[in-house]
Amino acid sequence: MIMVTKNQTPSGIVEEFMDWIRQRNPGEREFHQAVYEVGVNVLPFLLEHPEYREAEIFRRLCEPDRIVIFRVVWQDDQGNIQVNRGYRVQHNNAIGPYKGGIRFHPSVNLSILKFLAFEQTFKNSLTGLPMGGGKGGSDFDPKGKSDSEIMRFCQSFMSELYRHIGPYTDVPAGDIGVGGREVSYLFGQYKRLANQFTGVLTGKGLAFGGSEIRVEATGYGCVYMMEDMLKHSGEDIDGKTAVVSGSGNVALYAVEKLIELGARPVTLSDSSGFIFDPAGINNEKLAWIKELKENRRGRISEYAAEFGVEFHQGKNPWVVPCQLAFPCATQNEIRKADADRLLQNGCIAVAEGANMPSEQAAIDAFQAARILFAPSKAANAGGVAVSGLEMTQNSMRLSWSREELNRHLREIMLEIHNRCVQYGTEDDHFVSYLRGANVAGFIKVADAMLAYGVM
Repeated sequence: MIMVTKNQTPSGIVEEFMDWIRQRNPGEREFHQAVYEVGVNVLPFLLEHPEYREAEIFRRLCEPDRIVIFRVVWQDDQGNIQVNRGYRVQHNNAIGPYKGGIRFHPSVNLSILKFLAFEQTFKNSLTGLPMGGGKGGSDFDPKGKSDSEIMRFCQSFMSELYRHIGPYTDVPAGDIGVGGREVSYLFGQYKRLANQFTGVLTGKGLAFGGSEIRVEATGYGCVYMMEDMLKHSGEDIDGKTAVVSGSGNVALYAVEKLIELGARPVTLSDSSGFIFDPAGINNEKLAWIKELKENRRGRISEYAAEFGVEFHQGKNPWVVPCQLAFPCATQNEIRKADADRLLQNGCIAVAEGANMPSEQAAIDAFQAARILFAPSKAANAGGVAVSGLEMTQNSMRLSWSREELNRHLREIMLEIHNRCVQYGTEDDHFVSYLRGANVAGFIKVADAMLAYGVM
């Protein structure tokens, strides 16, 4: 048993705890990283809060409630039988039903899903909405598959998953590789098997219970968090140069909101490399990129040819001078050398649009430089916030307008910012948004777990 005691140093507490995590979860590198990123703030916090320390709340939070692993068998268009593996990590439901996306990607494994579910628990807590944390997915790759193959896979996947989810139990959503098409196939199969029309998935089409601005919400929310951080420190987002990675929904709608607020986004990327447009991506260019990515499924390099700008093959955009950085692609895309380059080139603030996109050494560099740094559990909470609002609309049998939902999203992101300030403000008034997000997210879940007793 690991017990945090008053006579330990903060670093000693963290190292002892991480030794236990690594022994208990061997080889799960992403999960280890996620636990450390939270534990480095929460474990020292326990020294002053014996009620959490004695109940071993954080240790209990590092063990998922349950993990479901299952076989997914489907038939491709050539009649060949294919076998994939499906997962659902139901991490913690202390404050509400499990809530978190489903990811279809060849990289999906248990470590990645455990890290995502762990992060989701704190992220959902920060929104203030009654949602627990979960995550799921499969090593299935939808790229290059026909619509019929994706439909058959989704139906097979849901044929097992449906018995473990429900509107009051676990409400999945989309994630990487799972967009509106996949959610529709999954929901249709759930409805057929359960003989119920309920809000059991979010990210649905508007015709059958979906919500306005769900596609935009994560990108918008990330920019709102940046806007609030800058405002709190006496800065303004207007006129600042922004570097954005990725070219999926998060990146594209972060760029859309940056343009609206007067910033100058100059990069986007995909797995092939990044484009640098020194004049800035405007609404006309953004519309062209949306058509490229959403309808033609093209590569970002085509933008360079279309608009006569630079394309940097096989590289990421962190070499471009900027004031603001928005990593919106995937985990661990910002490494220590990238963080150092951003700092050297004048970056004053980072808001993480993807899940855990900065490796720990990069986070340490940002913290040491005392720039504004919003971790993903705070900065990309806008997506799950609107998913929570979709759940509310489904339960109430109504739908809200884009304007009303955007107002709710803006209020939720401001509240997340304020909770980070409450728990992250240091003696010299500098705000560690990392510490604030970790401690604020922990407290709400921990208080609920204390109330339930030992279970």
